[in-house]
Amino acid sequence: MTITASPTIRRFQPEALKPPRCSEALHRERVHRLMQETPWQIHLEIGAGKGMHALQWAENNPDKTLIAIERTAEKYQVFAERAATKALQNLIPIHADAIPYLVHYIPPASVAACFILYPNPEPHNPAQRWVNMPFFEFLLSRLCPLGQIYLASNIPAYLDEAENRLKEVWQLPYQRYAINESFLSLSAGHRKWPCDNTHPGRTHFERKYLLRGEPCGELSITKPAGHTTHFDNWLPKVTANPGVTGEQGFQAF
Repeated sequence: MTITASPTIRRFQPEALKPPRCSEALHRERVHRLMQETPWQIHLEIGAGKGMHALQWAENNPDKTLIAIERTAEKYQVFAERAATKALQNLIPIHADAIPYLVHYIPPASVAACFILYPNPEPHNPAQRWVNMPFFEFLLSRLCPLGQIYLASNIPAYLDEAENRLKEVWQLPYQRYAINESFLSLSAGHRKWPCDNTHPGRTHFERKYLLRGEPCGELSITKPAGHTTHFDNWLPKVTANPGVTGEQGFQAF
């Protein structure tokens, strides 16, 4: 299956993005090492907050590596301190904007799953919702075949809109789940999430919403085998040749 540009979505332009404000040398080495040591086992979390989900998931999945990205400085600081205390070797907290980070540091077809749990619903800017953005196609290019995106929200209309885009624009298979104690308990097995029936919820937001009785839901989106995008040959700026990006980029992968 090939992605075709929608007349309502302009083409994403990765070449226009500058590297995020993080140590390029450090993350160049990290990404290179991870791709060599744990191919097909890289997981992402976009919007990790204070790290509740990331820390628990990494602890319960010691054979998989999680790169957890948080843009907000205050939340990241709390997350980083908690991660340092846990000293989990398979968890990499990142303080950066997720979009330029993925463009500059994550190679194509390398991510097994991406968690986007309770993102900002962007009530005044629908074009910035994840499934509405041109960047969503680039994110798909980073997934390995049969890789998945888990998109959760407590706003049914947000998930309704995302469903429509998945069907009409991106043409991707997905499943929609209602998140409750039963879902979290059943999901704990195959996704290796911690199951806490006393205080259910994978993130602080999810726990708060469930306690309030709000209708939390999740879309589990799959990238089919053979699915292609415009960015499958776009390589990140993780290169020995400064300034070289795109299809002339990092040759070590």
